[in-house]
Amino acid sequence: MELELEGADLKAVLNRLRRAQGQISGVIRMIEEGRDCEDVVTQLAAASRALDRAGFAIIATGLQQCIADVDSGRRNGEDTDAMRARLEKLFLSLA
Repeated sequence: MELELEGADLKAVLNRLRRAQGQISGVIRMIEEGRDCEDVVTQLAAASRALDRAGFAIIATGLQQCIADVDSGRRNGEDTDAMRARLEKLFLSLA
């Protein structure tokens, strides 16, 4: 299953990942500066949410593409149950 992110989908995922990257850099800087634990954890939680949202967006795009592939009969030799199991495993990896 090859993921094809384009246009708005690609831009949204990249924005979320860049936001998470900035937040993680902020967490590192906060720890190095000896900042308050509550502030560090709050920033770390924000980075985690940004990563989760990027992951869910990628999986949602993958689901759309897989459904389109199944509907058009293009499964690259992979049966529907195997594809479903792989997508479910990916989805649960973010849970």
